[in-house]
Amino acid sequence: MKIAVLIKQVPDTADDRKLTSSGAVDRSASDRVADEITERALEIALREKDADKSVEIVAVTMGPGTALEALRKALSMGADSAIHVVDDALAGADALTTARELAGAMQGAGFDLIVAGNESTDGRGGVVPAMVAELLGRPFLGSLDTVVIKLGTVSGQRQDAESVQQLTGALPAVISITESSAEARFPKFKGIMTAKRKPVAVVGAAVVGAAGFGTAVAGAAGFGTAVTHANGNVVLSTTLRPARTAGLKLVDDGTAATQLADFLSAENLI
Repeated sequence: MKIAVLIKQVPDTADDRKLTSSGAVDRSASDRVADEITERALEIALREKDADKSVEIVAVTMGPGTALEALRKALSMGADSAIHVVDDALAGADALTTARELAGAMQGAGFDLIVAGNESTDGRGGVVPAMVAELLGRPFLGSLDTVVIKLGTVSGQRQDAESVQQLTGALPAVISITESSAEARFPKFKGIMTAKRKPVAVVGAAVVGAAGFGTAVAGAAGFGTAVTHANGNVVLSTTLRPARTAGLKLVDDGTAATQLADFLSAENLI
């Protein structure tokens, strides 16, 4: 079995997030890390490899040169090789362009299963895995809490506010997993050392575009600082959210009830 895992490098969630003047995420304003949800997706593949050593795992990402750090982390955890889609023309790519480039990079590679996180911690769009499945013409099982792979099928459970659903699809397929899935393992020292020797295929937008899924389009949710978005909108400026201010403090001097009622009325809360 050959499994592709979509990996994404994101700003560290422990740091404050900032936007550039064009409305894109300022990725230089904080440390860069592999998104935890994509590491959990990798764990799904690694557990299959633990059970069957013939399983081949390929980590796939689209991002600037620095995204190689996230791929090396995936390789140190146990992935066998990696594909890095990187091209200056892809700076600022929106979700659809990202899906096209990722699908193009994986098309024809014979992947039995593509595993992704349900949404990244920076964009939180949650649509790229489904778009990749649509572009590749594969069944999509989204937001799975559990995953079982056997007898040419993939299945799992997902939960919403009203029900628990059991999904099953025939391989080859695309799935996305939630934070309820298996927690990612830590890289071992041997894995860190061998990761440096594992192959990373670097492809550009022109090569990927030739696969039939289109080429780069400047957009809103990618890794660059493009001003013009894929839908034609232009971000003229951005404004930081105002800092929190202290709330109104009422001192009960016999009129606190009246003050409270006046405040609630002024805020249209009563």
